[in-house]
Amino acid sequence: IALRYDGIGAPEVTATGQNQLAQDMVELAKSHGIPLYEDADLAALLSRLDLGEEVPETLYRVIAEVMAYAFHLQGKTPADAGKPHQNNQTPKQDPDE
Repeated sequence: IALRYDGIGAPEVTATGQNQLAQDMVELAKSHGIPLYEDADLAALLSRLDLGEEVPETLYRVIAEVMAYAFHLQGKTPADAGKPHQNNQTPKQDPDE
């Protein structure tokens, strides 16, 4: 499952796949430096949504946590949502970590 969040509204489903297509999606994401998160239960829930459909309110909290983690890995904040992704960006390190 691939999600997009542009900082306006709720995140939406942009791609889904199973088997080889899912593997291809993972490889494509890796090649572009896009963070990945694996959770079979969450994927099963999101796979019920249509392409372009927004994530339902019942999943906001878990999706917010996943997206916050992805932003952190990229050295970004949610305020950066919708800005172009830069390949091979080095995440900012918090000196207190």
